[in-house]
Amino acid sequence: MLAYLLAWLPVLLLLAFVAKAAGGLAWWQEFALLTPACGVFAFACLSPWYLCRALPLHRVGWVNLLSTFGVAAAAGSLVFVGSIKLVALALAEFVPAWNSTGASDRPLPLLFGMGVLLYILSTGLHYASLAAEESRAAESRAAEARTLAREAELQALKMQINPHFLFNSLHSIAALATQDGPRARDMCIRLSDFLRSGLGLGDRESIPLREELALARSYLDVERVRFGARLRVEEAIDADCEECGVPALVLQPLVENAVKHGIAGLVEGGTIRFEARRQQGGVCIAIENPFDPDAPSPRKTGMGLAHVRRRLRVRYGEAAVFEPSSREGLYRVVLLLPCDSPTMAPISRE
Repeated sequence: MLAYLLAWLPVLLLLAFVAKAAGGLAWWQEFALLTPACGVFAFACLSPWYLCRALPLHRVGWVNLLSTFGVAAAAGSLVFVGSIKLVALALAEFVPAWNSTGASDRPLPLLFGMGVLLYILSTGLHYASLAAEESRAAESRAAEARTLAREAELQALKMQINPHFLFNSLHSIAALATQDGPRARDMCIRLSDFLRSGLGLGDRESIPLREELALARSYLDVERVRFGARLRVEEAIDADCEECGVPALVLQPLVENAVKHGIAGLVEGGTIRFEARRQQGGVCIAIENPFDPDAPSPRKTGMGLAHVRRRLRVRYGEAAVFEPSSREGLYRVVLLLPCDSPTMAPISRE
């Protein structure tokens, strides 16, 4: 409010100059008349705010606008000149040195016209302020809608993981059930332990890398029951990146692909290798597995790589790197992710 009243000082100077030129009063008399009147008129010029909100430009016709604000401007300007007249009468009554000799009445019509123009100018500024406010609100709603859409897509993608994994695991159990009952039961127990760990994630948007790796190891324990010595695991994990936050279960489809499309297709099996290190302000994760280069590639029909690529694109945009490659019978997927802080907060569903 103080800043608003200070903004009226140039208006006061302009009105005093006009009144001095038309009325011939001394400068101190003009300021004595106009200062309290401008203070009253400044508050009167706040009233268009309510009219502008009640009469949006895109909903009200120009005739209605002109009539409404014409009457309001005339009323506001009458308040302005009336205040000047009352101040002049009070000064003439209580200040002996005051002697306007009737000169204070001569600029009143001119000041009335200037009051109308100032009120209309105030109306335009209020409409501009409301338009800016609506623009900011629209931008805020658009940003909120983009955020909610992004979170909804992330949640939908995340919910696709467990059915896909469960289908593969049940397929493996069915394959063992007719060949080795005890191993099938062992695999069921390990699968239940893995699912219990996965359910413990709840709706956490990201988890520490060490927890994500622990889930991958738990899954490999399930598959090791089926493949035995054919499935081997090597790790090269830097300790300083284990607390970096990564999307929950982002490695799960990659590990499944390494088993289903790599180890399962080799008679002698092979080694799945995990690597993780800090790089370029983020964390670089690599998963490598052998595969049969002469076998038809089933990866083109799987959802694992496409799923991970889409999750990273939605979550990080261009800030994440996803690079699959194959060379001399080895398939390698490299992820370069920003090192987030793990969050315990659930994804918003509002």
